[in-house]
Amino acid sequence: MGAFCSLKNLCEYETSKVVRFQSVSYGSLKWTFHMVVFLYVCYVLVTDKRYQKKDSVISSIHTKVKGVVQTDSRIWDTAEYTIPMQVSLNIFNAVCSSDVSCEKGHMNPQSNGIQTGRCVKYNATIKTCEVSAWCPVESMKGAPVPAVLKSAENFTVLIKNNIHFPKFNHTARNFSPKLNISCTFNKITAPACPIFQLGDILRTTGENFSEMAIQGGIMGIEINWDCNLDKWFHRCSPKYSFRRLDDKTTTEYPGYNFRFAKYYKRPNGQEERTLIKAYGIRFDILVFGTVSATLFSHHRCKPAQFVIDFLITSYTYPCCKDSIKEYYFRKKCESALGPKWVRDAINNGAFTDTTKLAAQCSNRVPVLAKAHEMQPLKSEGQTSPSHDRPSWCCCGKCHQTQAFREQLCCRRKEGSCITTSALFEQLVLSRSALEFILLYKEPLLDLNSETLNNQLRHCAYRQYIHWRFGSAEVESSALIPSCCRWKIRETYPSEDGKYTGLERKN
Repeated sequence: MGAFCSLKNLCEYETSKVVRFQSVSYGSLKWTFHMVVFLYVCYVLVTDKRYQKKDSVISSIHTKVKGVVQTDSRIWDTAEYTIPMQVSLNIFNAVCSSDVSCEKGHMNPQSNGIQTGRCVKYNATIKTCEVSAWCPVESMKGAPVPAVLKSAENFTVLIKNNIHFPKFNHTARNFSPKLNISCTFNKITAPACPIFQLGDILRTTGENFSEMAIQGGIMGIEINWDCNLDKWFHRCSPKYSFRRLDDKTTTEYPGYNFRFAKYYKRPNGQEERTLIKAYGIRFDILVFGTVSATLFSHHRCKPAQFVIDFLITSYTYPCCKDSIKEYYFRKKCESALGPKWVRDAINNGAFTDTTKLAAQCSNRVPVLAKAHEMQPLKSEGQTSPSHDRPSWCCCGKCHQTQAFREQLCCRRKEGSCITTSALFEQLVLSRSALEFILLYKEPLLDLNSETLNNQLRHCAYRQYIHWRFGSAEVESSALIPSCCRWKIRETYPSEDGKYTGLERKN
């Protein structure tokens, strides 16, 4: 028996039920909880921007440098000083003592050429492996002082930056067709201008252009996109910042330099080149970006409901008497018919409108009649025999009717009628009980009124529905058996002998 009960409880399903009641104290406690939770959530959302969804940026960069400078021997323009990024290579020291030390065809990425396999004199004291390379090899001279292009600090660079946030399908750029091409970036007066003066970039970081140009260096131009796509706070524009990326304090390979060559052919067909080791300032453009947009989600606030339910129904908290707690517990936790019983009830004609089905049962009152007790409605088109007892009646108390909706008995099998039970008399027909219910709803009701019988009859209908179906809320869709309906009508008859069911006749 214990195992059966455990299995039965295991197959139960619980769902929430809302019970509303008036209480100043509990209502105030509920709104206090709600306000505390609301303020906390607002604080977290606003300070941490957790109400927004973020995305990373995809970016492209295009630069244009403009400026012309004259040195002692030539004019330098954009084609001369704008060179793609390269890296420098160290000279390989291939000191040898004999040909055995030199491997023919060997090439070291840091050497000046490909070894021929011969060990030759480099000077009076040193021998090196002979290489097949451009002659003469690179000079070991240092960088010129002062810098050749020290006037380049007045050059300007236009940075075009396009970004895209794929999650939000949002594209932006740091310039517009209405851009004033004569502007120059300034953190205060022109913070959105994408045209920068090279000298200003270095001065912002505390560097001197003329000094840095001697050994060279690497400067970072940082573009930070912090976009908010909310309509009321829309913002999507870049912020520029600068910093030096190389270590100017190091003595090993200081600054920045690279090599490139220009090639020529003599009239006799001999090829020559000019090797240039260039010291300069490299500008690395770094793009960062995040985008955020509001994401609203609606969740009910549960802490207040949990605490108040605990205070009302807990037997360990002395705020309410046990009887009151029991009352609210019964209201909060109520049993209902399972899908199988409801389906059988519909099939057997107990309900005609499933959209209005709200019948519930209680552990303390009789429930809806089981399927084997219900009398199914006869099919449309059938006619009843002419004798006094209808063919669909099993209790012997039903009346003949042509209305299809009223052809329902209280029983499915032969047996005594429910109208003969003591409970039917006490719960449905008792005049004192019905008058009490009417007075409860209308305290000033005249019990000597000529229409009192009509009110008592309709009240008895509702009492029967509440008794047998567990709730009076289904009175618009529940069907009362013919025997019960006529027993109520005989007890509280209509003045003109006409009846309209649960609805009063105007």
